[in-house]
Amino acid sequence: MSQGVRAAPGAESIDPDARPSSASPGPQLLDRRFGRDEIAVVRHEVNSRLTAAGLAGDRLSGFVLAVNEVITNVVLHAGGHGRAVLWLAGGSAWCTVTDSGPGIPARFLQPPEGPEAFEVGGRGIWLAHQLCDEVTVATGPIGTTIGLRIALPTRRGTPG
Repeated sequence: MSQGVRAAPGAESIDPDARPSSASPGPQLLDRRFGRDEIAVVRHEVNSRLTAAGLAGDRLSGFVLAVNEVITNVVLHAGGHGRAVLWLAGGSAWCTVTDSGPGIPARFLQPPEGPEAFEVGGRGIWLAHQLCDEVTVATGPIGTTIGLRIALPTRRGTPG
């Protein structure tokens, strides 16, 4: 699983419409603002849209869990509300989660190590790195965008 981490310089703004450069726009499945009361709703919407797109089993559950962890971090640590955008491109499902919080402190920008067994918290971004094929982070003093990607299963069709 690849891991990409990019810290945006402090003077740059986070574009909530930005998508990872390797993902040409495809069918948008979800574009939703959320707050504390919508975490479960967003999780269920992501699940249902990715199920319809052909993702299933552990890969589906893992990606939905990663999205849930990232949106929960937004609610707990970055101002309480954000935006989730989910789309398909290049044989993958992509999700960006954007907030307008103070940015992620530099000490947390390295690919995370596994948290200690009895440590409270610290598993959200670590889990995203374990469960996704790609994780990107762009952060600065006016917000953060975390990008998550998982490859969709290849479809075997009949010739013709």
